[in-house]
Amino acid sequence: MNDSNTDVIQGTLDMLILKTLSLEPMHGFGISRRVEQITRGVFKVNPGSLLTALQRLERAGWLDAEWKQTENSRRAKIYSLTRAGRKQLEVEAADWNRRAGAIARLLKAEI
Repeated sequence: MNDSNTDVIQGTLDMLILKTLSLEPMHGFGISRRVEQITRGVFKVNPGSLLTALQRLERAGWLDAEWKQTENSRRAKIYSLTRAGRKQLEVEAADWNRRAGAIARLLKAEI
């Protein structure tokens, strides 16, 4: 197994973004940094994948976005979670927990 693999598991990027934005609104680079910090470097988000996911989540109505000045006087698109986004996070987290539990049971199974 390759311990240096830091790719986000396919199908989890939306959940990671929604969870990160449930903590506080932030811009794309902040989301990427926060995911890396919280996962202690286990996951790194590809900037292109992040941008595509943010656009998809915004179109789905799960995120709001607003252009604002950052603390270092740059314009950045700040994303925040909508009420629908919070509900979607609950759905995705429950699904993740169900799948992770199933995998854990399988790994513990003995012949």
